Amino acid sequence: MPAPSAEPVTARIAVDLLGGDNAPAVVVDGALRAFQDDPSLHLLLVGTHEAAGAVLAAVAPAERDRVGMLPMPAVELHPDDATRAALRAVADGLADAVLSAGNTAAIVVSATRALGRWPGVRRPPLAAVLPTAAGRLVLLDVGSAVDPDAATLATHARLGAAYAAIVHEVAEPRVGLLTIGTERGKGDRLRRAAPELLAALDLPAGGRFVGLVEGHDVVMGAVADVVVTDGFTGNVLLKGLETAYARLGPPGGSAGVPPRAALLLGVNGTVVVCHGAASGADLAAGIAFAARTHRRAAVAAMAEHVFEDQQSPHNEVSHE
Repeated sequence: MPAPSAEPVTARIAVDLLGGDNAPAVVVDGALRAFQDDPSLHLLLVGTHEAAGAVLAAVAPAERDRVGMLPMPAVELHPDDATRAALRAVADGLADAVLSAGNTAAIVVSATRALGRWPGVRRPPLAAVLPTAAGRLVLLDVGSAVDPDAATLATHARLGAAYAAIVHEVAEPRVGLLTIGTERGKGDRLRRAAPELLAALDLPAGGRFVGLVEGHDVVMGAVADVVVTDGFTGNVLLKGLETAYARLGPPGGSAGVPPRAALLLGVNGTVVVCHGAASGADLAAGIAFAARTHRRAAVAAMAEHVFEDQQSPHNEVSHE
């Protein structure tokens, strides 16, 4: 991402306290970690009175003006209700970004309805960043669109190229399609149909399609800066590699391991999603990532790349 300004910008993050396998305790832990690390961070806590109160009780009285609550009644409260409320808070201008470890499908559907999709984006993808032996790599989709068609993969390739260019300042990002071999015709029906469409794309930021890539190319990072795949395969690959890296260390001893969080692309807002099994440290990193993304206006900058010479996404919004 571009360098932040000298003066920290306040970031208001709506935190879904009920999302995740071990919520709300682990989310409370993550929220407090992030809050203590960033004096310009403001939290909007979305969940039960008890969960929000646990965060507020742990905050020094002098700092409590940085914590807001959007409490919800505990009786018959479904975790997805908190997800929807947190996203609505962004739509209503009460928060700048959302962090949730809740149900992925619920987050994507709720974000689409509350914030709207960019034109041409039928299936907003989740983009994660992985450490590689050569640096970092953007992998998408990692769980949103599990059964896309070739046209959806083409849209995701454009979004991924914009992400790499804006967030990681990659000049002319190289985009590859994940499959089981680099020979022509390898893979399932989707992987056989997509390359021709991807090769004809006008990718943002001078990006180019480099062809088929395999799993080891994701680890090494020498062939592509962005790897596109379906959400099912991407989620399996992401969780397997993150577990391996957590136990064995990242490839090549690369420093600065990215947060274990994914950014939802193609919607009009900053939405960060963590694993359901995320730890307090993971959630804190996700909140910090959401704050950085907002402060650097990354979503708006990506839209400018994707819609260069096209209509602004804010002039044509779909909530379907």
